Amino acid sequence: MKSATSILFIALSILITSSITYAQNTEKEKGLTAIHKDTIEGWDKAGIISTNLTQTSLSNWAAGGQSSIAVTGLVSFHAIETKGGGLWENHIDIAYGVLRQGNTKAWWKTDDKIDLTTKYGKKAFGEWYYAILINFKTQFTQGFNYPDDSTKISDLLAPGYLITALGFENKIKKEFGVFIAPLTAKLTLVQDQALADAGAFGVEEATYDNLTGSKTADGETMRMEIGGYLRLFFSNDIMKNVTLTTKLDLFSNYIESPENIDVNWEVLLNMKVNDYISASLTMHLVYDHDIAIGIDSDGDDVIDSSGPRTQFKEVIAIGLSYKF
Repeated sequence: MKSATSILFIALSILITSSITYAQNTEKEKGLTAIHKDTIEGWDKAGIISTNLTQTSLSNWAAGGQSSIAVTGLVSFHAIETKGGGLWENHIDIAYGVLRQGNTKAWWKTDDKIDLTTKYGKKAFGEWYYAILINFKTQFTQGFNYPDDSTKISDLLAPGYLITALGFENKIKKEFGVFIAPLTAKLTLVQDQALADAGAFGVEEATYDNLTGSKTADGETMRMEIGGYLRLFFSNDIMKNVTLTTKLDLFSNYIESPENIDVNWEVLLNMKVNDYISASLTMHLVYDHDIAIGIDSDGDDVIDSSGPRTQFKEVIAIGLSYKF
């Protein structure tokens, strides 16, 4: 848990720094807000679509190397309605990427994300709202522990995460918000029986007869947790043509080891070159004490042990994009 605490400290530090930067540029941001403002029936809508291609071709190259081609894409969109003291927010974030390298004809997956959120709040007092949030995360296709592409380690709805949270939200500014939910249900789905039988992603694994080795009960395909939830969100143009969006989710299970806090932290930095070309940096950090990650301690391609580990993904891309 020490590593998770360090992660939390770093994440909070960056979010606080981002909010201070925002406060120092209030007047500038008032003008920027109007760029994406859609006043039809109180809706504010904005988004970005980006596609990136990287290709390397080598023929008789003395220095060595392998030809490769990689394709990635992402879509990020939000629609927010303010009406009659109510605030309804909807967010869609999806990404997918593949890579083919060398003489292999297989495409290896490099990115895969589906993240959907809807949240409704009703004015309570000051800048506080009574709010309910529903968030769903999963992926599009099967995942493998490359270069081994024979053993599946994930799939659509394996895992899937559904969070339903009831609490309070403070809209400090349009670009920065805090959502606190003391009553939260987190449902983990593993809708692949082989993965469920192995106890993947924290579900109850299958049981087997000690003598015959035959399965006596299937692994559970769902796991329910009740706990507390915190979400911090920041999105703003931190300088001309550079947009920073970051989201930090924290969850603590009230019943089982509440000190083991689940951390899900995402950062998207989008840098616009012109109307159709942009560069982006995405980072995703995850810590979930219920997910066991295999560890090869001596480098012999054999898993020696497993346990919770900090997961980190980073993607840098340059390509075509459209911001609206």
